[in-house]
Amino acid sequence: MIHPRKVAHIVLNGQDLEKMECFYTEVLGFEVVTRTKRPRGVFFSLGTQHHDLAVLQAPANSEPQRPTPTGLHHLALQLGSREELKTSYQELKARGVVIAGTVNHGITHSVYFYDPEGNMVELFCDIGDDGLERIRRGDAAALDPLDLEA
Repeated sequence: MIHPRKVAHIVLNGQDLEKMECFYTEVLGFEVVTRTKRPRGVFFSLGTQHHDLAVLQAPANSEPQRPTPTGLHHLALQLGSREELKTSYQELKARGVVIAGTVNHGITHSVYFYDPEGNMVELFCDIGDDGLERIRRGDAAALDPLDLEA
């Protein structure tokens, strides 16, 4: 049996690489570590590994495949605290980013929103330090609304 150590990065396809680059650097704080010509793409890092995310140029005239019942549902990015989540939520709103919703999952608090290509992104913070134990017990799958306005 194969036992990977971690999920290392995600690669998205996009129609407008410049718009995606601006979003992931200016809104979410990623660093561009390289741009490639073949395939045309942008590689991003959060500062600890060679890349955490890449966006490759989709073929010309490609149709977006979202929403779709299969494939990528969302990309999740972890923050350090609930206060950081609340501040990030307010910044997303101030920048006019489309918010899909806020959720209290029990083990995490989350904000879901869309990047310029329509990919759903989640910002979340852990609630407590026993999330793995709680989810294994089955008591951490809540989908309750989360109020970040107050």
